[in-house]
Amino acid sequence: MSNIRKPYYEIESSFKYFEMLYGSEDKKQEIRYSKIFERFKKEFNAEKGYIASSGGRVEVCGNHTDHNGGRVISCTISLDTLAVFLPSEDGIITIKSEGYPEIKINLSNLDNIKKGTSSAMTAGVVRGFLNKGYKVGGFYASVTSNVLGGAGISSSASFELLIAEILNFLYNEGRVSKEDKALIAQYSENKYFNKPCGLLDQTAISFGGLNLLDFSSEGNIVVKEINNNLQDYTFVLINTGGSHENLTDEYAAIPKDMFAVAKVLGADRLIEIPESDFYKRLPEISGCVSDRAICRSIHFYEENKRVDRVYNALNTCNYSDFLNAIRESGTSSLCKLQNCSVPGSSNQPIPKALFISGKFLCGGANRVHGGGFAGTILNIVKNENLSYFTDNAVRFFGKENIIPLKVRSCGTIVL
Repeated sequence: MSNIRKPYYEIESSFKYFEMLYGSEDKKQEIRYSKIFERFKKEFNAEKGYIASSGGRVEVCGNHTDHNGGRVISCTISLDTLAVFLPSEDGIITIKSEGYPEIKINLSNLDNIKKGTSSAMTAGVVRGFLNKGYKVGGFYASVTSNVLGGAGISSSASFELLIAEILNFLYNEGRVSKEDKALIAQYSENKYFNKPCGLLDQTAISFGGLNLLDFSSEGNIVVKEINNNLQDYTFVLINTGGSHENLTDEYAAIPKDMFAVAKVLGADRLIEIPESDFYKRLPEISGCVSDRAICRSIHFYEENKRVDRVYNALNTCNYSDFLNAIRESGTSSLCKLQNCSVPGSSNQPIPKALFISGKFLCGGANRVHGGGFAGTILNIVKNENLSYFTDNAVRFFGKENIIPLKVRSCGTIVL
């Protein structure tokens, strides 16, 4: 068991981390922490507990590039999955998560669990630890989360990384690298939750902060830190009300289209084909794949270059070029990537939200967020215009669907 620090007897001692996690000493967080601490003590008859926090994430630029070896600007955000926990000696993981069925897993029986469930996600993380030669053990935890499910901010990855960090802390003395935690969480998502995701979500949450993530080398994530926390700007997610349910085929078709183009060119991923070769052989490609696949591949090459622009703009505080690149990314996702609405459907929550909110940005920028088709859009708003933007957005989308966020400086952590 970890001897890094003692568990909390008084929850107030954890409040000193709020600036790092949430951008301010928030009274709402004090209430939230106190509630889950009292819940944990009641649910497990405990007097003390460790605290772990795992953020959600925002994809700032680099829409649907990771799966083909591209680059992404992503950051951890000030919404998180929060756990109070203690180790157990019975080889059982027990998790009581607010709003979800209880999870109870015997570590000696990891494979007889229904796939696609929170229990399976937990078992997948445990199996991932064992596959990499790390230690595992039992624990019990009370969990709460404000990382909205189905909103494109990676609630599942947030939960997976939370479990990974608890096992890292309790049984591995903090030795598991951020990269390994991301890879283990992705393994759980792919093999146990049955979701064919790339590494973007897990890497962003594991590392924390604002970073360029480069996925060009398979099995090796290159992370470049951006020395800018966008203090003068606020990310505002608008939850459009569209559901991700029954959209798995639409999401899967995007990498499938890009892989098809790469295959024609004799490669596994588009990153392995220089852009100049792609255009040189375009007549040949056109006879083998759909027009949509070609448009999506063009988006891939252009989006990769935009990611580099954003990286340079943020490191030099060139906010004009930063915002222009985000606008171009949004247009490309709408027109070339084509992930802003489901083909043939008259229900178009993403385009509607983009066009309406764009009227109140006052020089800011917006774009589809994450997988697309439904869920959220990302608005980047200067702080001086934030009240004007949110007041108007509330009129159209409702207060509960307007989510202001700040960049969180750290990844998944035991406080």
